[in-house]
Amino acid sequence: MYVAVKGGERAIENAHRMLTHERRGDRDIPELSLDQISGQLSLGVDRVMVEGSLYDRNLAALAIKQARGDLIEAIFLVRAFRATLPRFGASEPVDTSVMQVRRRVSSTFKEIPGGQILGPTFDYTHRLLDPQLAEISDPDALETAEPLAGVTPRVTDILGRDGLIEPSPQTEPGASVGDITRDPLDFPADRDLRLQNLSRADEGFLLALGYSTQRGYGRNHPFAGEIRFGDVDVEFMAEDAGFVVPLGAIALTECQMVNQFKGSATEAPCFTRGYGLAFGQSERKAMSMALVDRALRARELGEEAIAPAQDEEFVMSHSDNVQATGFVEHLKLPHYVDFQSELGLLRKLRAEFAELTTADKQIQEAAE
Repeated sequence: MYVAVKGGERAIENAHRMLTHERRGDRDIPELSLDQISGQLSLGVDRVMVEGSLYDRNLAALAIKQARGDLIEAIFLVRAFRATLPRFGASEPVDTSVMQVRRRVSSTFKEIPGGQILGPTFDYTHRLLDPQLAEISDPDALETAEPLAGVTPRVTDILGRDGLIEPSPQTEPGASVGDITRDPLDFPADRDLRLQNLSRADEGFLLALGYSTQRGYGRNHPFAGEIRFGDVDVEFMAEDAGFVVPLGAIALTECQMVNQFKGSATEAPCFTRGYGLAFGQSERKAMSMALVDRALRARELGEEAIAPAQDEEFVMSHSDNVQATGFVEHLKLPHYVDFQSELGLLRKLRAEFAELTTADKQIQEAAE
């Protein structure tokens, strides 16, 4: 692209060698294995899988190692690899009601069928550095909890039985589902495309937008109806065989957000919904996604869209951290020709300004 730049191959090769050296770090310290990254930096791995749109813990761990812990660079690597993979079809919709739950909480009801399951979480820690973690722990001293198997009804289903929350929006049977990884964004966008975009969106950007809705930038008064994390079976319809084939299980976080109620002259008031779903244990991402999903439904629900989180073009066009990184970091690349052009123009304008100023002074002196 930068045809005016030549002769930098050796410098680039040296930069690659320095990167490899810095990535390895102190040779006296054992090198990180992918199992260590996947097992002990699991939340970072989960984020890379979510925003990289590829469920593969080993590949996400490899990307984190290659990127020296830069998660956005790791997400970029995973997406680039994903683009090389053949696609055989789409899996069947997953059923999160039969999730093998490892964590399940609700802020709307204290007692819920199946109970509250705190699971692995930072929510109740004191946010104090733990010096014991600086030492190698005894693996035999650690205990793991078995996931809860069986059907655990969603809190929103309980509200739905009494008509207190809007029905979950349904798609037409056989309707095609959009794919933002294959087709360019177009506006207005249907909810399937919006949810795809939000699931791949940068967590920090989404978190800030979700926070803005709580501070009044958009009519939103949310309750966390339910957040659940666990394993869900994935199935694929094999057309040749004529039946559904199980592919395995993946870890998912689902958030059902219960939002402010609405009604009309013909419909009784009821709560509205926001939805979030993400790979792994990604609660902050799923909650932010649910908040922004609800905000983006403003026009659908007859609300005035005046806040940034309600503007789907703003949200969807700026949420992708890989695209944003490309636009921002390309400024590091050579722009010598462009800059010299603007520099020349600026000097010309300043010279013209100086001439006009001198002429004005001469006219003023002559008048005096």
